Amino acid sequence: MGLCPRCNGFTNSAYQCPSCLDELQDCGRTVDYLDDYSAYMDQQLLEQVDGLKEIESGIYCMHVFYCATCRQELQLKVDLM
Repeated sequence: MGLCPRCNGFTNSAYQCPSCLDELQDCGRTVDYLDDYSAYMDQQLLEQVDGLKEIESGIYCMHVFYCATCRQELQLKVDLM
């Protein structure tokens, strides 16, 4: 399993909104929004419900991004290191 550069603070590269091209705000991992305690649950268990196929879980980390201009949330795959 690789390391997510965004979760671990290795990068702060910008992602652009596909609609307006403004910079998106990273709101964290998708699995952290599943319920109140998901941030404290076992990572392997959460990988089964993050929206990624099993083979993709070792390649990507799914993050929620927000565009303040368009007022929309997006889920994007972040490449693991």
